[in-house]
Amino acid sequence: MGDKQIQKAGSYSHQFQVDSIVMNIGIDEKRAREIYEEMNSQLKVEYTQEALNIANARVTEFENRLLPKMQAVEGALQAFADPAFQVTLVQAQRTAASTERSVDYDLLTELLVHRFKNGENRVTRAGINRAVEIVDQISDEALLALTVFHSVSTFVPAQGNIRDGLDTLNDLFGKILYRALPEGMDWLDHLDILDAVRISPFGSLKTIEEYYPHRLDGYVDLGIQKGTAEHEQALQILANANLPSNILVDHELNVGFVRLNISDISQVDLLVLQRPPVVDGGLEEAFSAPLTESQKHSVRSVYSLYKKDEPLKRQTIGAFMSEWEKRPHLKALQAWWNSLKTNIQITSVGKVLAHSNAQRCDNSLPALD
Repeated sequence: MGDKQIQKAGSYSHQFQVDSIVMNIGIDEKRAREIYEEMNSQLKVEYTQEALNIANARVTEFENRLLPKMQAVEGALQAFADPAFQVTLVQAQRTAASTERSVDYDLLTELLVHRFKNGENRVTRAGINRAVEIVDQISDEALLALTVFHSVSTFVPAQGNIRDGLDTLNDLFGKILYRALPEGMDWLDHLDILDAVRISPFGSLKTIEEYYPHRLDGYVDLGIQKGTAEHEQALQILANANLPSNILVDHELNVGFVRLNISDISQVDLLVLQRPPVVDGGLEEAFSAPLTESQKHSVRSVYSLYKKDEPLKRQTIGAFMSEWEKRPHLKALQAWWNSLKTNIQITSVGKVLAHSNAQRCDNSLPALD
């Protein structure tokens, strides 16, 4: 079974037609830089002579980070010819000129790339535009906390192996926790003022011990006891569906049981079969294929055979949390998260800002939908 470590889960030329004549307007890096400078010239009148040198240096630094990143994304340079994108670009330049924090240039770059990829969605576009406006206003502590909240609710390991999956989460939060997590609640009021979150007076946050065992139920559900009728039935279901029996693996946290090698039941839709390599033209080539709908149904049928025993389930969750606490970044996350009592909702503004910052920390993360 193949997967990636973390999951979330053509031509872009503009055409203008006059009678029967069609003109394709392409944007190369040289023209993109010219457009960038044309947009920047609109801002120069806003600054005094004393501030202009500093503003120019910051906007140039932003340009040197933005253009290579846009050029690396297929078709992204064509966005520079889009009036709506140009409006966002001018605001990003204004924000870049206003910030003394070097990391903000990378954050603005991620937001503009996201604007190109998802700008057709007006809700997303509004969130991005507002996020661009507040990059220079959000504090380091608030940005970090926002990114952690978003990452907890968005990213899960795709590995079926429990220890490998926890290692992946630990590595991810090792990159995201680039400074000490904030104490107190001032950062939360700050995010609320900036429209990045909404503070809810109702309910409370689930603790890490409550949240992750539910989110990663494939790790903590009990599985099927070896040698039982249910075990034999599960093997027969897999055989009838032409699925390999090694989809069932020994349960690392529940001795004497086997479980499906997935982190949660929703991963069934993403599973692929790694086919044995074949020789083609003297070269050995491996390939994979997604499960058919019938095979997915069979895997879910196997999952339905799992043992139900609440006392044993609590023991398994306890073993899961023991593994969790062996990993320093996960343990730090747990201590901080469990100290929070206020329930919050991340807005569309906070979501795009946090995701862009997470991708700045780890560029292997999947794109925001």
